[in-house]
Amino acid sequence: MNKEENLKRLEYLKGIVSTLPEKPGTYQYYDESHTIIYVGKAKNLKRRVSSYFHKEVDRFKTKVLVSKIHDISYSVVNSEEDALLIENQLIKQYKPKYNVLLKDGKTYPSICVTNEYLPRIFKTRNINKRHGTFYGPYSHISSMYAVLDIIKKLYKPRTCHFSITKEGIEQHKYKQCLEFHIGNCGAPCVNKQSYEDYQHNIRQAREVLKGNTRELQQLIKQEMEHYAEELKFEEAEICKQRYLALENFAAKSEIVSHTITDVDVFTIVDDDTKNNAFINYIHVKNGAINQSFTYEYKRKLNETQAELLNEAIPEIRERFQSTAHEIIVPFELDFKIKNADFFIPQRGDKRHLLELSEMNAKQYKFDRLKQAEKLNPEQKQTRLMKELQEKLKLTKLPYHIECFDNSNISGTDAVAGCIVYKGMKPSKKDYRKYNIKTVVGPDDYASMQEVVRRRYTRMMEEKTPLPDLIITDGGKGQMDVVKEVVVDELHLDIPIAGLAKDDRHRTNELLFGFPPQTVGLNVKSELFKILTQIQDEVHRYAITFHRDKRSKHQLHSELDDIKGIGPKSKELLLKKLKSVKQIKNSDNQTLIEILGASKGAIVYNYFHPNEEQSK
Repeated sequence: MNKEENLKRLEYLKGIVSTLPEKPGTYQYYDESHTIIYVGKAKNLKRRVSSYFHKEVDRFKTKVLVSKIHDISYSVVNSEEDALLIENQLIKQYKPKYNVLLKDGKTYPSICVTNEYLPRIFKTRNINKRHGTFYGPYSHISSMYAVLDIIKKLYKPRTCHFSITKEGIEQHKYKQCLEFHIGNCGAPCVNKQSYEDYQHNIRQAREVLKGNTRELQQLIKQEMEHYAEELKFEEAEICKQRYLALENFAAKSEIVSHTITDVDVFTIVDDDTKNNAFINYIHVKNGAINQSFTYEYKRKLNETQAELLNEAIPEIRERFQSTAHEIIVPFELDFKIKNADFFIPQRGDKRHLLELSEMNAKQYKFDRLKQAEKLNPEQKQTRLMKELQEKLKLTKLPYHIECFDNSNISGTDAVAGCIVYKGMKPSKKDYRKYNIKTVVGPDDYASMQEVVRRRYTRMMEEKTPLPDLIITDGGKGQMDVVKEVVVDELHLDIPIAGLAKDDRHRTNELLFGFPPQTVGLNVKSELFKILTQIQDEVHRYAITFHRDKRSKHQLHSELDDIKGIGPKSKELLLKKLKSVKQIKNSDNQTLIEILGASKGAIVYNYFHPNEEQSK
């Protein structure tokens, strides 16, 4: 499309916008092939639609949408509630490209009560409303099995797959199966249980599935009292057992308050990229939470949290067939729902419900993140690098990190270690060990400067990539001495951070900047754990090198200094004479007998240099 055609298109669209009524309604955008690409709702059609065509629109995705619009249609309705419902229906019907997308990654199971003559009750993932009534879906499988177990225990619905009919029962086409003999079925197929009694049980099972356990308990109690008055003690005992079982089942549910009879709760949490959002839905019936579910929504036009909730609430309520008249939400919403009111609680049981819903959404977000990182470990590493970059306000991602540590005992056998992490993982082939050469005595700062100077001078000479971040195993002092070499002396632009320890020698803060400032970091976070892992690793590496060097020093003997005497000769001498002292005191002839004339003379002359000079 050239510039002239685009101007003509915009002029045509603005002409439509100028004639729009200032009333509630829905609007549809069409592309050049007259396919609906976006459906929206508005309290004021003219004001809402015209906002898309303002020059100051700052959302990139909105600009892309506007560039695709070739025609606009609209429908005026009586109220905001009607606009919301019609928008929801149109989105389902046309599935427009730029509308919010519900990411239904998997089908959760539901419980079906069939429409058969003798209904069955079972779990299923295939929803076909012609076959029966469906309750759910259940995001927590254990909750679903708990409901099925209580129904099986109390009402014993049949589990066979026979197509049982009234005529078949009258003609004695069926016979009782094993389930009847073990007490799991009343055998209504052979009239062991009456049709009326079976249907009565199914009606009560439906109440359990709806979450109306408290109301059902009251009905069962009334039945029990009625049977007791008529002296039908067996039937009364059955009712009593059902009442107690339901009491136990209800006690395991999260009880909020018996004054909260029928309420929907919605909260929303964004993911780290802000592209998706997680919306949790909780339904409370008769004071108990009987449904909790989290959906993931994908943004198409950088929708706000309020806009996403406006889209999601009618859709989720329809899925769960909720008719609750009160909807708890975390903030004020633009639109209203027919026959329901929004409520933002500040305290009490309803506030607790809102916090519980938010906790569920955050947990779902965390679980999804962990799942993704298991499938793609690099995603976790990138996330941690980005988090560190944001915390330290670095100009580039800290892919290559180096950390230094010294190790000595009173200045003896002084060594240092440098470990390298790449992509938040140790790169052991790049680890380096250093013997301290220029520093005398226990001077950690001078030792650190020597090692850093040698490390980066060589890297500059060899033109190998320099690190994106240096971490010192220490606080302000270590950072300052490293800066003197890296920045002031070598003129390198490498960020320097420090990990400081508390009085108990436990790492408790990350320092950055000059003068060093504490960086706000949760000590229980994954990033803090990886930083302390780096610190522990450099300490382990340096101290292991120091121990190895000290061990070699302690194992050194005078025989090691004799030129021309190798390991086998030393081993032979020690085997025969047992110690260096005995070797030193042995005469020339003894040493020649053990090593031969040449090597025996070398050893004798080493320990008796004066005799050699006198000769």
